[in-house]
Amino acid sequence: MPDARAQSDEALLDRFQHAAFGYFLENCNPVNGLVADTSRNNSPASIAVVGFALSCYPVGVERGWMTRDDAIASTLATLRFFWNSAQNEEPLSTGHMGFYYHFLDMHRGIRVWDCELSLIDTTLLLAGMLTAAMYFDGDSPRETEIRTLTDALYRRVDWHWAQGACATVRQGWKPESGFLHYGWEGYSEAAILYVLGLASPPHPLPADSYAGWSSTYQWENIYNYDLLYAGPMFIHQFSHAWIDFRNIRDKFMRAKNSDYFENSRRSAFAQREYARRNAHGFVGYGENCWGFAACDGPGFETLKIDGRKRRVFGYAARGIPYGPDDGTIAPWTALASLPFAPDIALAALRHFCAQYPDVTQADRLPSGFNPTLPGRGPGGWISEGCFGLDQGLIVMMIENYRSQMIWNLMKRCPLISAGLRHAGFTGGWLSQPEARPDAQK
Repeated sequence: MPDARAQSDEALLDRFQHAAFGYFLENCNPVNGLVADTSRNNSPASIAVVGFALSCYPVGVERGWMTRDDAIASTLATLRFFWNSAQNEEPLSTGHMGFYYHFLDMHRGIRVWDCELSLIDTTLLLAGMLTAAMYFDGDSPRETEIRTLTDALYRRVDWHWAQGACATVRQGWKPESGFLHYGWEGYSEAAILYVLGLASPPHPLPADSYAGWSSTYQWENIYNYDLLYAGPMFIHQFSHAWIDFRNIRDKFMRAKNSDYFENSRRSAFAQREYARRNAHGFVGYGENCWGFAACDGPGFETLKIDGRKRRVFGYAARGIPYGPDDGTIAPWTALASLPFAPDIALAALRHFCAQYPDVTQADRLPSGFNPTLPGRGPGGWISEGCFGLDQGLIVMMIENYRSQMIWNLMKRCPLISAGLRHAGFTGGWLSQPEARPDAQK
């Protein structure tokens, strides 16, 4: 393994981006294009991870890690599967009303774990499809089919139904019990959900739905940073993987004289400051060791460590400054903050490489590690395997930092620009003339 200290920033980023991209080649079913949620044995597919995979294939082509023909084949396998999959109210279908179940059997492509029909995960899947449609813009029959299927799949989604007669969009639906009893309220990764929902020509969200959502925001001052609060860092990253929020503002951000990109930048610095202060005395925390997000954890139990009781968690949405926090670091979320705060993101990556070689082995960052707990090396407890969401976000955010490729593709997507305008965004790159939402080429 190369010594990170001797590598340039570009070489180091290429190394970790390439390794993260490899996740999708190793954990994909080539027959249907489904991608495993994690690299653990018998993991089901996650539709959100499939969306990240579709977004990462173009990066792989441009970086020389995948041929264009292979990327087209994988993309078409995915799109054909979802177009032909069962859409009905049966518990063992693939989806309903254009949406899809959160987790699917890798081979049969049907619902597993009695999971919900997931609005946000379907949105991330669609974002991946739209990325592919914008990238594969050639006139060949296969590239034309990518665009045709993407348009049909997007138009099949009934966003208005998903609001469930409430002020904000519901988080999910189950055939056994109907809509979940909670919606997308409070600032979250759902920005792209509202953008795509508002842009739909046949089944749009109501015009006032975005205002209903943003009325639930919570503005705070954390460590002298004025920001729109959301504790876990991934909330400040997911929609940004596709949408360049620099210098575009909605009504809320115009009133705050800020934008969502700046908000994510401040949130990254607030996370670093939380780790620097380390009020709970966890091992390893510091200005170069931070990253709090939804990630795997050692398990739900109370342990006694060095004479002190510590409550730890399994998979949980860790956040700052209010927790939960059990000493578990999500290293990928620090690296995925690269576009917002490159200096501190790169410093964190170099620190992980230098201080925790057991965490950075094979150049693929785990979901989480906890140096407060005993383990085989300085990283202490380390999550088994890797998670597709983490790896996809790493690939996309490194690419947006290096070339802005995904951002530039999606700026050309008429559905993205139309949805942003419907949500009230103005300025920046949106000042250019509006494209028609049905102009998919």
